[in-house]
Order: sequence, then structure tokens, then C-alpha cells
Amino acid sequence: MTNHTTPTNEFSSQYIDLVSERVGGETIACSDDFFAEMENLIKPGRGIFIDDKYTERGKWMDGWESARSYGRDNGRDHDWCILRLGIPGVIRGIDVDTNHFRGNAPLSVSMEACACDGELTDNAEWVEILPQSDVEPHSQNLFKITSESAWTHVRLRIYPDGGVARLRIYGDPQISWNNFLPGELIDLASIKNGGRAVLCSDMFFSDKNNLLMPNRGINMGDGWETKRRRDGKNDWVIVKLAAAGSVNKVVIDTNHFKGNFPDSFSLEGIVSSDDNFIENSESAESKNAEWQTIIPKTKLHAHREHLFINEIQTSSDQQFTHVRLNIFPDGGVSRMRIFGYRKEG
Repeated sequence: MTNHTTPTNEFSSQYIDLVSERVGGETIACSDDFFAEMENLIKPGRGIFIDDKYTERGKWMDGWESARSYGRDNGRDHDWCILRLGIPGVIRGIDVDTNHFRGNAPLSVSMEACACDGELTDNAEWVEILPQSDVEPHSQNLFKITSESAWTHVRLRIYPDGGVARLRIYGDPQISWNNFLPGELIDLASIKNGGRAVLCSDMFFSDKNNLLMPNRGINMGDGWETKRRRDGKNDWVIVKLAAAGSVNKVVIDTNHFKGNFPDSFSLEGIVSSDDNFIENSESAESKNAEWQTIIPKTKLHAHREHLFINEIQTSSDQQFTHVRLNIFPDGGVSRMRIFGYRKEG
């Protein structure tokens, strides 16, 4: 069972989960995962519990769970797991989620991070970003991180042993533009490149940032879907682009949305030095005068990847920092791609 529901907490609405497997996060090594594999730490959702499911090693658990080691003569006083961030960045918050681990959660955890170009080596310099801190069983344990450095890897330590369902590393992507060629066409909305959905009218069924995830959506839950509107208005989502840039090609994908795709859409752009124009307004609609039409209202179809090039009304070198996708009147969109050329300097 795959669940793309985004865990709700004080960090999830502001930052991106940098370690999720959906953005390329990876578990590299751990001290022990006898009962449940370390790879579960970065799967979507909060983890599930199946009462009567067992393996040859014991109870099946949807998380990372080590064997009991506390008090045993094995020379190990705690367990650890090393993970590579899918998106390097500045870490703002951590969620050590012990969901369903009621009698086998760790007593406490700590975390270190390092910045490493290429593969992790034994000479990597680890820096503690979270001192040893108590955690509660069957809970989302949230920790604010104050380090301003950008990291590529983290090491979670659990004391003395036990299980963690999910690990979320929330932060701001730090993209190296040296990884792109001069004049390369870039998906400026991609979450992998630092794009972020900052505000939307509604996300009753699924999260707004699903729009910007890599690859095509795997089901209806892996997209942005609003509830049915009954007020005669329309839904919208505002995306902060990874960098100021032009809009030269747009992809709107309604994959898996067959009976609930929007009738039509439009796309607008704006230039702003920060997000205050959104946060300080009563609603995004109050700034209509500043938004410029990129693609006028255009029909959409069910379960289809739509490509727009000639429909773009702005000039090929006009720059934007944010775009607003308007859907009429409501419904679901799986992915949005905004291809353009990044503003140099």
C-alpha cells in the first residue's frame, strides 16, 4: 500500500522534505535493521500497521527497526542510519516519526550532517545538528534546526535501539547552478531544482507540492486535487520558481484524473523579490492587477499530458519569479512543468 499523503506539521507547510525517496533520497547504511528495513524511513505517508502480519524474523513493521541490543554484550550502545539527501539544502526541521512503534520506540535520538561532493567517504566531517533529545512513542517528534549550512547527508542515531517509522528532513534546497550548462532549458518549477508551491486555494484531497515532484504521478493521490467548488469561483496554486527565468514551454499533466480533471486552466506570472506580496495580502486574488497572462484560459482533457509552446503569450526572454496555475472550476492536476532559461547572475 502506497500513501502519498503529506504528514502535517509546523515544517511541512513551509519547507520541502529533502530526504524523501520521491525526490531521490537514499538510505546508505545502518548498524542493524533486523526487524524492518532502513529503506522504509523515507517512504511516503506515516506508515501503516497490519495487526496479524509477521515475517520469519518477527512482527512486520512499516519503518526501520533494529534488534534489541540494549544491555547485551555486543559492544553497541545505540543504533544509527546514514541517509543521502535527494536535494542538498539547509535543514530547518526534523520529524522523527515513531508512528505505530508503541512499545519498541527509541528513548532518544540525535542527528549529524555532512556536506560531501560525490560519494560519502570515511573522511567525511560530521557536524552535530541535533543533540541527543527524548522522543515519544507513536508520535511525530519535531525538532527545529538552527544550522545555516547546506548539507548532503545525515546520520540518525537512536538510543539505545528500537524502531522509527519515518524520517522527514525539512529544509530549503541549495541548488548548484554549476550542474547546468549555460543556456540550458530548465524546469524552473521542479522541486528537485528548488521550485516550491507556496500557496493554494485548496488542497483537500492531496498536497500542492505534488505538482512539482519528479516523474509522472503514480495514482490520483500523487497530484494536487481540490474539493468540488460550490461558490462559482475557481481554484489556484502559486509556485515560486527555482530562479527568476523565462517561460518557454509548459506541461500540464492530468495523469490518472479521468472523472475529476479541471475543465480548463490558465497560467499567469509575476516578478517579486520575496513572498510578502502573497503573505501580506488577504488573498492571492487581491493582486490580480500585478499578474500577467502567460497562457490564457485553455481546455484540458482527462488523463493526458498537455504540451504548450505556441500558446504562450509572453516573450521568450521575459522573466518571472512566480507563476499561478488557475484551474476552472476545480479538480486535479498531476504535474506542472515550467521550462525556461534561468536569469544569469
